Amino acid sequence: MLTRKHNITLSRAEVDFFFENGYLGPYAAMPSAEMGEIRRRIETDVLTSDGPNPRSRGQSRHMDQPVVYDLATNPAIIDRIAGILGPDLVVWATNFWNKAPGGAEIPWHQDINFWPLEPPVNTSAWIAIDRATVENSCVQIIPGSHRQSLPHTRSPEGVAFGKMANPDSFDASGAVNMELQPGEFFIFSERTLHRSSKNTSDKRRLGMSIRVTVPIARISQEDSPLHAGHTAILAKGKDVMGFNRYAGRPSN
Repeated sequence: MLTRKHNITLSRAEVDFFFENGYLGPYAAMPSAEMGEIRRRIETDVLTSDGPNPRSRGQSRHMDQPVVYDLATNPAIIDRIAGILGPDLVVWATNFWNKAPGGAEIPWHQDINFWPLEPPVNTSAWIAIDRATVENSCVQIIPGSHRQSLPHTRSPEGVAFGKMANPDSFDASGAVNMELQPGEFFIFSERTLHRSSKNTSDKRRLGMSIRVTVPIARISQEDSPLHAGHTAILAKGKDVMGFNRYAGRPSN
């Protein structure tokens, strides 16, 4: 189902497709030309500067960079996720995935194994900053793999993640290549198996993930990639629970 639609409200058929297959898209958040200007700002202001997380320049930049905050709260993304998770939405994490030529493989995995959420309710969006193709290592997903949580094991040397889904526990023959133009995105479940190969091309592949949960989920900063002082975004609706810390759009 690699259709490109521009309406923001999900149809019943799209919701059914998501629950059956664990993903939706691609969709356009903006035209490629508009993403070109955003790309220049990311290259100038984000990739070359330290952010709030001392362990990674690419993480949590919604906290200090308006361009990232605006991407993370783009209505084309958030309103579609509302069709899956409901009207009250929290963007709890953002992360850039900058895979240069020669960049290492990310093995098959389910994100639920790595996240500091309880309960682990999440829908992610992956938006292309650069064009993402098979040649420069676009994300691959396995439709329907979200229906069960799979065992994970230690990854071999030379790949980007320390853990991966046990290869004996799934069949990758039906994998889909999520090729994207700049400004396009897809959304997927916290249990959808996905990977990206080594970048064997001469072109960079830069994308950003936007992690969205609901206010009943507690975001933990202990034993997680998040850092002390981390704040989320109340992207839609309201939070009557009060478990998590929020901040508004950064001004600089």
